[in-house]
Amino acid sequence: MESRIRIVVAKPGLDGHDRGVKVVARALRDAGMEVVYTGLHQTPEQIVRTAIQEDAAAIGLSILSGAHMTLFAKVMELLREQDATDIVVFGGGIIPEEDIPELQSMGVAGIFTPGATTEEIVEWVKATIPASV
Repeated sequence: MESRIRIVVAKPGLDGHDRGVKVVARALRDAGMEVVYTGLHQTPEQIVRTAIQEDAAAIGLSILSGAHMTLFAKVMELLREQDATDIVVFGGGIIPEEDIPELQSMGVAGIFTPGATTEEIVEWVKATIPASV
């Protein structure tokens, strides 16, 4: 049985624009990954709970609202509290370049800003995230 990378993809907070995250989720799925898209308006608690329940190897967050520092920080905190720091967190959206080093210091493994292609994201995921058994 072939193992596949399992990813929870989520739209945290009040941001209601989901076209981009759906394109990325489909690209990941088309590349052979198992993708669970949680939908709009998810709380960090819901996202982390889903990732743990789904035995996901990664969480991909799409944030266009400007609340990226708060939302990524809360997801990372909850993963630490749940002893689930083996779940890789990455994301994208409208994220200023100057915020990326701080996000990386929080433990966010990858950030994709506007202009990133689905091919870049898929290749990064394949190179970075272990497949589930």
